[in-house]
Amino acid sequence: MDNPILHLMQITKQIKKQPIIHHVDMKLYQGQVLALCGGNGAGKSTILRMIAGISQPTSGIIEVNGVSWKQSRQRYAEQIGYMPDDYLFGQGLSAEETLMFWAALRKVTKERVHEILQIVGLDEVKSKSVSSFSKGMRQRLLFAQALLNKPALLIMDEPTNGLDPYWLESFISLVRAVKAEGYAVIFSTHQLQIAEAVADQVVFLKEGQIMEEGSVESFYQKYGDHGLQGAFNRLFGLPVQGLLKE
Repeated sequence: MDNPILHLMQITKQIKKQPIIHHVDMKLYQGQVLALCGGNGAGKSTILRMIAGISQPTSGIIEVNGVSWKQSRQRYAEQIGYMPDDYLFGQGLSAEETLMFWAALRKVTKERVHEILQIVGLDEVKSKSVSSFSKGMRQRLLFAQALLNKPALLIMDEPTNGLDPYWLESFISLVRAVKAEGYAVIFSTHQLQIAEAVADQVVFLKEGQIMEEGSVESFYQKYGDHGLQGAFNRLFGLPVQGLLKE
């Protein structure tokens, strides 16, 4: 198999000498989607923020396309697109103006901005103020900025929080589209149905540790028709009678 786009090697994180991430290893390849699942405090956002370069691991190595943050911050940053769980957009700016601002920072052309607006379905409202946008439309705009520089790795922190069913379906379609173009995608979610719909690999975290991981198919092989829900129930001490296959 080719070299991984994303490679986490024995990643740990401590805050005030308290360990919150425990020796995490992970690989993600081109054209693959990985979902981080688990409850609040599982460490999902902490891991994604370390991958995005917002915070640094206490120990271990993170590489994107073979480049670590310590080797070259610029080269590392050029490999990634990051979609935070929320963002306070500039008041009064339109969707197009907002993307043009980000495009200037990343040396991206105006043509790419217009291409991305069409991809995420905001072309018809590009002149409207972002302050008038619904939650789903703001999420689309955040998705758009993360794709501006055609990154090797797309990182998304709880991208489906607060979205209605229509926007959830749109998100699934967008992720499938970028996967087909060869992007590697890692995202966190509480919604197991979203992970099941788009992920090649699913990682269940609890208290900063990987408790269970594998393909969606492997979870169905282990838990029968309960699939990812079966793994979640077992992880959090919920009833599992009848979930494990004989």
